Amino acid sequence: MSDKSHTEDWSLVIKGKTSLFDLKFQDLWRYRDLLWMFVKRDFVSFYKQTVLGPLWFFIQPIFTTLVFTFVFGNLAGISTDGLPQYLFYLSGITAWNYFSDCLTKTSTVFRDNVAIFGKVYFPRLIMPLSIVVSNLVRFGVQLLLLAIMMVYFTIQGSSIEVTSAILLFPYLVLLMALLGLGAGLIITAMTTKYRDLTFLVTFGVQLLMYGTTVIYPLSAAPEKYKSFIELNPMTGIIEAFRFSLLGKGECTFNSIAYSSGVTLIVLLAGVVIFNKTERTFVDTI
Repeated sequence: MSDKSHTEDWSLVIKGKTSLFDLKFQDLWRYRDLLWMFVKRDFVSFYKQTVLGPLWFFIQPIFTTLVFTFVFGNLAGISTDGLPQYLFYLSGITAWNYFSDCLTKTSTVFRDNVAIFGKVYFPRLIMPLSIVVSNLVRFGVQLLLLAIMMVYFTIQGSSIEVTSAILLFPYLVLLMALLGLGAGLIITAMTTKYRDLTFLVTFGVQLLMYGTTVIYPLSAAPEKYKSFIELNPMTGIIEAFRFSLLGKGECTFNSIAYSSGVTLIVLLAGVVIFNKTERTFVDTI
């Protein structure tokens, strides 16, 4: 038997050098059962020893929305584009929570799983991908809460319109997931050498929220700051998110194209940095 036919019998080949852009799709598909195991682990471990369990999926956005309604809606009197205040804030929080959870949890992948990474081989991207998928479950539950509130306010006579932009909804969710994933991959790679970034992530994400149209519509932003707010790729995504579900918001081709372009750049940069760092991070973390 020739050497060529002999090597073709191997079911797995681990190469010492691979391209930085190599996503290892074949390995990811081969280890898909491991992906679902990590998704289940994330869900069960987070709520296993809690009294209310998955009810926290509802409690967190409800109380956050109530606080935003009281502080920004009633005390500060910030416009909500004619939408009911509770519905306006809940829609922004639902979208923002998914993005921020993907970013913050992905940003600590290397640190949180160093013991697993150092003992057994599997495609390292499985871990951050499992975070994105498990957060999608939480997003789906909170989206259900938003849908219930939409029905309630419609019955109450509020002018809520689901527009044709709802066809973009799956794409908007994909953008949020990939943007959070890409940014998280960059941060988790940098934290292997600069531990201080770990303490800045949560704080930075909270500050970034105020530079996004979560608590105010883009139409209410001061003109001198509007261009800076539009530089945030999440602004176009959240505006389109509200427009598709509630009929209010600035959803344009340029804003979606810009958010898509930034997301692609961040994701590619994240994959390159992640692939480069994963080879040696066990020795430095």
